[in-house]
Amino acid sequence: MTKKINESDSEFTSLIRHIQESRGIDFRGYKRTSLERRVRRRMDEVGCDSFAAYHAFLEAHPQEFVDLLNTVLINVTSFFRDAEAWDVMRREVVPRILERKGDKEKIRIWSVGCASGEEPYSLAMMFAEVLGTAEFCRRVKIYATDLDDAALNTARHATYGPRDVESVPEPLLERYFECTDNHYVFQRELRKCVIFGRHNVVSDAPISRIDLLICRNLLIYLEADTQGIVLPRLHYALVNDGFLFLGKAETQLARSRMFEPVDLKSRIFAKVPQEWRRSAGGSLSLANDANGARINQQVRLLESIVDSSSTGYLAVNAEGVLVFANTHARRLFDVEEGDIGRPFHDLTISYRPTELRSRIEEVRNFNRTVRIEHQPFTRPGAEPIRLTIEVAPLYSRDGKPFATLLSFFDTSRLYLLQQQIEVVQESLETTIEELQSSNEELETTNEELQSTNEELETTNEELQSTNEELETMNEELRSTNEELEVANEEMRRHSEETGEYRRYSESILRSIDVGIIVLDDNLTVQSWNRWSENVWGLRNEEVAGEAFLDLDIGLPVQRLRRPLSDILNTQAPVEPVEIEAMDRRGRRVICRIRLSPLLYDNRLAHGAILIIEDVSERARSDAFVEYLGRIIGQSLNEVYFLDAATFNFQLVNKGAEDKLGYSLDALRQIALHDLMPDIDVATFSRLVDPLMSGEKAEIVLETTIERPDQSVRPVELCMQYFGEEQPPILVALAHDVTERQRIGLDDSRAEVAGS
Repeated sequence: MTKKINESDSEFTSLIRHIQESRGIDFRGYKRTSLERRVRRRMDEVGCDSFAAYHAFLEAHPQEFVDLLNTVLINVTSFFRDAEAWDVMRREVVPRILERKGDKEKIRIWSVGCASGEEPYSLAMMFAEVLGTAEFCRRVKIYATDLDDAALNTARHATYGPRDVESVPEPLLERYFECTDNHYVFQRELRKCVIFGRHNVVSDAPISRIDLLICRNLLIYLEADTQGIVLPRLHYALVNDGFLFLGKAETQLARSRMFEPVDLKSRIFAKVPQEWRRSAGGSLSLANDANGARINQQVRLLESIVDSSSTGYLAVNAEGVLVFANTHARRLFDVEEGDIGRPFHDLTISYRPTELRSRIEEVRNFNRTVRIEHQPFTRPGAEPIRLTIEVAPLYSRDGKPFATLLSFFDTSRLYLLQQQIEVVQESLETTIEELQSSNEELETTNEELQSTNEELETTNEELQSTNEELETMNEELRSTNEELEVANEEMRRHSEETGEYRRYSESILRSIDVGIIVLDDNLTVQSWNRWSENVWGLRNEEVAGEAFLDLDIGLPVQRLRRPLSDILNTQAPVEPVEIEAMDRRGRRVICRIRLSPLLYDNRLAHGAILIIEDVSERARSDAFVEYLGRIIGQSLNEVYFLDAATFNFQLVNKGAEDKLGYSLDALRQIALHDLMPDIDVATFSRLVDPLMSGEKAEIVLETTIERPDQSVRPVELCMQYFGEEQPPILVALAHDVTERQRIGLDDSRAEVAGS
């Protein structure tokens, strides 16, 4: 049973050491029963039945440290906890601190075990109420420390729920908190004056020059021996007239010589100035006299210097007992408080990292310093390092050695540098040889470079000349660019004019009352005007690009194949062609088609232009005129068409030619009055003048006409003038009245005979 208990104690001690090494938290000063109870609570929750099993669980699950610390470090706190004690603080302590500090001196406050920040923020509100926010921010600095990182993180955010701020008086809540989303955030300006940090009051150096130190409900969790370490640290941290504020359950200072009560019920104490000396184990104790105080002060200073050194120091007295180990050596070699005073040869450090017992004997025997360079050393769970160990005698005032000092220097970096230097040295030698070879090559290269330099100078001159040419060319290009801009503007203007001409031409083509079809040299339709669309029933879009001779329209296009071929071959127009066709309405039309070559500047035919005119009406008129001409030509009456200016014959019918006795060609040289013996030109002009002036529409007269054989015959002339025609023409109808005159003469004779 005893063996099992011892194993459990050993496992628990190993677990606590692992926590210290892994997280830097030393629980060795806490009350063992309370500490074991809280650790076992976590063991039950994760299912571990022994400290060794929980030790292994922590190594496998580092995140478990957070839950363990939250369980061990009970963060029970609130704003203005124990309100009566805070009232005493406000009435008794704060005025004394302000009076002592005056108007300008800084005020330093330390909240030990601050948990989630309620206590330091309560202090901030209390001092801000007295000083005002601006003066508080200028003068007051509050240090808030704890071991629990999670609690510190919560404190830094300064965000609390409604239940957390129930103990805050309403005026202070409104003045120093901002309510956001049902949470209360402490005022940012005051929050900047509170500095949160991780600190172990048992093992870490205390913050100094503190005017007010609050350490409530922490000492009750510590063993008496640990309390004996912590209280002197708190005393040391305070200024001579500083104040200490403890929890209600903490009665450790009721009969202490280090503090005197200000208000014992509220656990508020004032520091009693003391002189301290530090024991070989590192703890503080009171000095007995003034000389001892002075010596103790020097020793404390020396020990502080040694403790803060990055070099590990061990001291072994003449009896071979370890009498001193500074902080660095303790951490490096796991030297515990109980190891001080033990024989050195019983400790692991006596043979790790190297055998030191013989070296200590050597120093004692020969009274000289021994140095051991770059010994490898590895701590469990840490990176390997190199230690240089110096073993030196320590002398008393009478010059006799009374102890041996072992100094452990971490020369890992130096060792690594030496290794690197050796490598670099070898590399340097190789480099020197390479440089010598390179130097020779460089000399050769230098000669080549000189030659190249000369070539470059020549090239540079050529480039300068080229540059001048380029500048000249650039000027020319600028001039050309300006000309191009002018030309571009002119082309734009021409383009606009061309567009206008094109629109003008298209308007003309649409307006012309004849069909115009443009073909290329392959007789493909290029243009097809509106007249063609209306007559043939096909739009320009439908025929553009189509072969003209393949179009199925009312026009017999195949009859135009030969004329079109002649145009392309001869480059000259052909005679117009009249073709009978059928328009889109089924009406017969007669088209007169003029075909011309499409000529470009080179005078070569690139196609053909067809101008189609509907001459159906004119053809019918011509036929009718021809019909009338035939009738008039066969008429027995004489019909004369005379020039209105000269009265010469222009045209006569067949009956006129026969009765006048002249051919048409001969008559065209003769005027009508030349065949009238009784009428000269003047008389004839007077006769027709009423016609010419428009006074009369018709003149009828009887006269005689002389034939080529000089025979005459009587005729009745009926003349009309057509002045609106072009050219104006005089028309005369001649009727032979010889028979009528004969009948009239016979009648006259008969009348005479009858009478």
